[in-house]
Formats: sequence, structure tokens, C-alpha cells
Amino acid sequence: MNAENGTTGRIARFSPSITNMIRLDHTHVLALFRRYKPDTSPRRKSALVANACLALEVHAQLEEEIFYPALRAAGVRDEVLEKSVPEHDEMRRLIGELRATEGGAGQDNGFRSLLRVVLHHVADEETVLLPHAEEILSDELGELGARMTKRRLQLLQPHLGEVGMTTAQSFPIASALAAVGALALGLAASKAIRGRQRGLSDRPLSKAAIVD
Repeated sequence: MNAENGTTGRIARFSPSITNMIRLDHTHVLALFRRYKPDTSPRRKSALVANACLALEVHAQLEEEIFYPALRAAGVRDEVLEKSVPEHDEMRRLIGELRATEGGAGQDNGFRSLLRVVLHHVADEETVLLPHAEEILSDELGELGARMTKRRLQLLQPHLGEVGMTTAQSFPIASALAAVGALALGLAASKAIRGRQRGLSDRPLSKAAIVD
């Protein structure tokens, strides 16, 4: 077993399946949309937009790198799968417009437009793609979830400060602390695994290992 597979195997013990992870992402983003109301303060609105945009960008990249290729490799040929990446591209376009908008009615309208695209995309995935995956990839869901966990940590690491700040501003303090704490634990576990691997790689190989 090589180091890459060893890392994935260890993370798999702490990671949900890829389909449950995707559902958790959907729940998180939809919760952000629900908290965005007409009377929400401008500061919180901006935090909700920033948190949702980053979450959607990371989610889309993870699906395109890991989930969709696994479905295609398993022989899935479905209209919903084929239009998923174009829907991601539309989300990215709307996210770009939102980030160029400084609050006010333009931000409200842009966030509602993004919500419409996301709702349609989530409905298709949860009623078509996720059940497909659980039928035909049942033996791989844990490993794929571990790969997604590892890649998520890599994508989020440069944004930890932003994630912590916008999460604290977007949710009640207990929920915010739980979310940031879970991310911190994931990063700590990943670093511990890498440290252990470096320590093992510095040890001399035994004769049995050389024979193997």
C-alpha cells in the first residue's frame, strides 16, 4: 500500500460517504440562503454571501474532480450528469457578479438568482445522481468520501481566516464554533497523518519489507 492510499484509508475512518458529504454541503448552503432575509443587517448579508460563494465553489470543484468522474467510470450516462458542469459554470458566473456587487438591491437580486440555480441543481442531484451512486458505487462510497475530505482540506486551507470570520457572522455562535471546530479537527488529523507518514518514511526498511 503506497503512502497516498494509506492516507486515504486513515481519513476514511473519520469521513462520511461521498453521497452523505454532498448532502451535508447542500444542507449547509441552503441554511445560508435561509438566513438571508430582507431585514438582515448589511454586514451579515455580506458574510452570508461570502460563505455561500466559497462553499459552492469548493463543492463544485470537488464534484467535478471526484464525484462525476466516478459516476462516468461506473458507466452512468444521464442527462442530469451531463448538465451538472454547465450548471456549475452558471453558478460561477453568478458568483462572479455577486462579488462585484456592493450590497443593496443588486446583491439581494443576485443572491436570489443564485438560489434558484442552486435549488434546481440540488434537487437533481438528490433525486437522481446520489441514488445512482448509492446503487452502483456502494463499495466505493467510503473511499470516495475520504478522497473528498482530503481534497476539501487542501482547497479550504488558504481560506481558513475567511471561513472562520464569515461562519461566525452567518450563524449563531454555538453553530459557528461547531463548524469551525470541525474544520480545525479535520486539518489537525490530516497534519497528524502526514507527520506520522514522514516519521515512517525516515525509518530504515526491514528485510521483510524489502522482500515484499
